[in-house]
Parts: sequence; structure tokens; C-alpha cells
Amino acid sequence: MNAEILIIGAGISGTAIAWNLARKGQKNIVVVDSGYPACGATGRCGAGVREQWATKMNCLMAQKSIAFFEQANEILEYPDDVEFKQEGYLILACTPEEDAQFTKNVALQNSLGIPSRKVTREEAKQIVPHLNEKAILSATFCGKDGHLNPFKMTDAFYRAAKRLGVVFLFPETVEGIDVSDGKVVAVRTDKRTIATSKVVDAAGGFSGEIAKMAGVSIPVYPERHEILVTEPIEKIQGPMVMSFSKNLYCQQVPHGSFVMGRGDPGAKHDHDISSGWRFLDEMAKTVREFLPLVAKLRVIRQWAGSYTMSPDRQPILGTVPEVEGFYLACGFSGHGFMFAPMTGLLMSEVILGEPTTLDMTELSLARFHQNQAIEIEKSVV
Repeated sequence: MNAEILIIGAGISGTAIAWNLARKGQKNIVVVDSGYPACGATGRCGAGVREQWATKMNCLMAQKSIAFFEQANEILEYPDDVEFKQEGYLILACTPEEDAQFTKNVALQNSLGIPSRKVTREEAKQIVPHLNEKAILSATFCGKDGHLNPFKMTDAFYRAAKRLGVVFLFPETVEGIDVSDGKVVAVRTDKRTIATSKVVDAAGGFSGEIAKMAGVSIPVYPERHEILVTEPIEKIQGPMVMSFSKNLYCQQVPHGSFVMGRGDPGAKHDHDISSGWRFLDEMAKTVREFLPLVAKLRVIRQWAGSYTMSPDRQPILGTVPEVEGFYLACGFSGHGFMFAPMTGLLMSEVILGEPTTLDMTELSLARFHQNQAIEIEKSVV
């Protein structure tokens, strides 16, 4: 078997890259995954999308992606609905340091055309009436932020890519990448060898292992993050409520349940995606402090998934100088879902040798090997 371009990973990033390549006329695209679409981090994510970031590149990636999400059903000709609920993010400042940082964040966001604003604790309570405003100093709000269904959004990209001729191989595990004279020549799976000169590493938490198969070392690692979902109730909350310092995000989804999650600072950097009682205990305490009404709800289930962390909490996109034909789309640090439309577009432009929609210098792997200051994204839960 052969492929002009082989993409490893059929999550939201891999399917978005495949569709963007196919819509530009690229033929013989193959996507390989050990499971099925969205079976990894995509299907386990909180599925929130926001334009409120502290770094310019993350702001731009999110801003342009949200513009796509707003028209995703029509653009991808999806027969269902990706369920884009666009009712904003309310991000809480709980310390003087956060309050000062949020002023800077809003200034950056506004300079890029993002309609975020700083609000007082009283204004925050008007936005989310059951918020305990006494627990915060201030907040920021952007009404363009929101939430999608991660399975349906991935399915929309998957179906659109298939209609354009993209071949998906499930379940098929990559076992090796052959490199000759510094160039990719083939990918070996548990079922076949696929001759190809271009490989895209969009393997989420396993991106580091995939890169090693090609002889490439990348500074990423998987980190467990846990989520729970409650019983559904009548609608009481529109925006996502988020706190960076208190390690919380909480969203009421369209069918009425609350989805909330947090990271585990003590988690080992491995592929463990178990979820335990410590998470439930800590989450209950945090939610009770900020959203006491929500804390009374019964939990239906809980689970965990992997963030693929990069040193600066920004994605690693583009080429690898030492191996021709090997491309990276990883290191999203928990935000690959919301950046997927722009990831797909930018990666397709790089692979096809086109001018890129955004200057990708700050997202290249080379940024970690050059003696330049790296801006770390602080707006991460």
C-alpha cells in the first residue's frame, strides 16, 4: 500500500488536517488510528472553546477556529448538528496577581479584535447568578466563547474527509517509521507497510513515542486531567465558568448536565487515564466554593484523559528539519480541540508548500532549540 500523505491519529486534529488537505485537491491521503475517530483525548475532553488567552498565537488560533465553528455545519455539510453553544466564558480572578494579569490579557485580546471585557464581581454575578461573587476579585467575559459536542465535531470532519476520498484505517497501530537518508519512506503498522514520503504526527498523548520512531525527540509529555458529569437539570448557566488558580472549569451542556474538570499537578507523566476519589473530593470542594448550587447535584460518572503538554503550553506545528517529510501537530497542552480548524488549515498549507495563514515561527519545534525568550501561556487549567 502507498500514500502521498499519511496522518497518524484520527482525533479532531488528524481529521481536520485530512479534510483541509483533501479540499485543496490532495489525493491519496491515509489516516491511521489504533482505535476509531475521537477515541483518544478528543473524546475525553471538556470541549470548551475560547478566545481568551494570554499569548498572541493562542488568541489568533482560537479566534480563527471559532469563526470556523460558527459555520461548521454548513462548511462541512454535516447532516447532524455539532451543537455549538456560544454563550461565553466567565474567567475568575481569585488573586491580585490574576486580577492584574487579566487586565493585560484583555488589552491583548481587544487589540486582536476579540470582544472580551473585564467585569467586577457584581457584574460577574449578573452573568452567572448562582456564582459566589465573594470568592473572587474580578473576572473577564467573552460572549463568543462556547462549547461543542466533541464527537459530532470530529464526525463532521471525518465524514467530509471521507467524501473527498480520504482513506481511514481502523483499528491499526503504528509500530515503526522508516527513514532513509534523512527522509521518511514508509510507515509500518500491525497490519501492513505503507510507502509514503510524508507523515503527520497527530497522535495526541502518544506524539512523543511516534516521533521517536522517526528518530525525532520532541519536548512533550502526557498529563492526566479528570472530568465528571452531573445529572441534568433545567438551564441555570450559560457561560463556562473557569478559574486558573483554583484549577476549575464548569459548563452546563445543552442537555442540562454540568461537565467540570481539572488537572492533577501531582500526576505522573504517563498514559494512566484512571480517575479516582481524590479528584471527586477536590472538585466537590472547589465547586462548592464558587458555584454552591451546582455542588448539590449528583454525579453520573467521571473519567480522565491526556493533555499533551509542551514547555510553553502552546502547540508545536510544522516541519522537522532533521527528517524530511515528517510533520508535527502536537503539544496542544489541552487545547487541541478548540484549535483544530486552524491546525488543519495551517498544516495543510505547510505540507503543500503554500503561504501560511498565520506566521508559524512561534509554533515551530525550532523555538525550543534557539536562544530566544519563550512566552509561556498562563491561561491553562
